[in-house]
Amino acid sequence: MNGHPLLEAREVSVRFGGLRAVDAVSAAFAPGELVGIIGPNGAGKTTFFNALSGVIVPTSGELFALGDRLTGAQPHRYAQHGIARTFQTPRVFADLSVAANINFGLQFAGRKRQGSWLLKDEASILNLIGLAAQAALPAAAITPSQQRLLEIGMALATRPKLLLLDEVAAGLTENEVHAMAQLIRRLRDELDLTVIWIEHAVTTLLQYVERVIVLHQGRKIADGTPGEVVRNAEVVEAYLGDEMVEIA
Repeated sequence: MNGHPLLEAREVSVRFGGLRAVDAVSAAFAPGELVGIIGPNGAGKTTFFNALSGVIVPTSGELFALGDRLTGAQPHRYAQHGIARTFQTPRVFADLSVAANINFGLQFAGRKRQGSWLLKDEASILNLIGLAAQAALPAAAITPSQQRLLEIGMALATRPKLLLLDEVAAGLTENEVHAMAQLIRRLRDELDLTVIWIEHAVTTLLQYVERVIVLHQGRKIADGTPGEVVRNAEVVEAYLGDEMVEIA
């Protein structure tokens, strides 16, 4: 890695009472990477994500963005460092038009913020995510899969360097999942983004990401290419082999 990682977690732990949801996880993310985070239910994926994005403060451990310490900082400090995220349940403004939702993201970041020309205004962002035809509709009137796209558009409107995606394929049909994964790769390539993507649809994720981190019971049990990870005995055992069979 040249210089500092874009985002780095060092020995991050998160406890809820007696439960250690995340157990001393370290991971570094370089500019331009497309990384997937997988793990069985209860593995600590979303909790780790919440720590990475400043939504919760780690019980112990440190977080850095390009070498700047972010541990315990408010979420807007993460945004200032170019970190944006989506949530498992899309957080869109149902009564506002699709275009106005994107405008909210633009205003949040301040239009002076530098970013790709592909993100210069509402129209260009809607074009990028394929919602130009829905611009005038209220967000409540578009399909659930379009609402997921809109939430990604709102995150992109803040002109991030790093995009954290939390189960954006949940509830989508198989075709929609592949279309979403192709869009994510294209956004990474065209916008020079770093993308960290948690997904329950493991098979799809492994086809599109270049690196996979596997969490199990709060610990990191693997970190490598999809090919390496599906051959890892501890990973196969954690998943009881079910989902891994069709991939390996």
